Amino acid sequence: MSQESNIQLITKFYEAFQNRDAETMASCYHEDITFEDPVFGELKEQHASNMWRMLLKQGDSELKIRYSNVNASDSVGSCNWEADYHFSKTGRLVKNRIKANFKFKDGLIIDHRDSFSMWKWAQMALGPVGLLLGFTPIIKNKVRAQALKALSQFESQF
Repeated sequence: MSQESNIQLITKFYEAFQNRDAETMASCYHEDITFEDPVFGELKEQHASNMWRMLLKQGDSELKIRYSNVNASDSVGSCNWEADYHFSKTGRLVKNRIKANFKFKDGLIIDHRDSFSMWKWAQMALGPVGLLLGFTPIIKNKVRAQALKALSQFESQF
């Protein structure tokens, strides 16, 4: 695919995210997608799309998504995106700033890697506990275990 098509694909993905349209987001992913971020770790295939479905269905109804600096070549791409939402476990406001990197195959996203500071996220989401322990594997592993458990419970409804 061309640079322009891949820029359009990233834009389609984030516009769907802004519109809370998980099905359109999933349609941007290759069936062999690999997604990774600091909270969920690595998710493959339908689990990646189901994560977005879960987050949009069960997450903060006041979620605000912004994206910028969309760049792509014929094989890779990137953008910056921001998510403002209330973390469900604590009700605390999170203003997460994320760097997304993509790889493309057959006109779709085959690899999506989001990176952000787990410590900053934990400070916003968890408050004082996150400030003191958010950089430790203890918090990271606990948050990941809870996120994967929620995803598994969500997927068991299908």
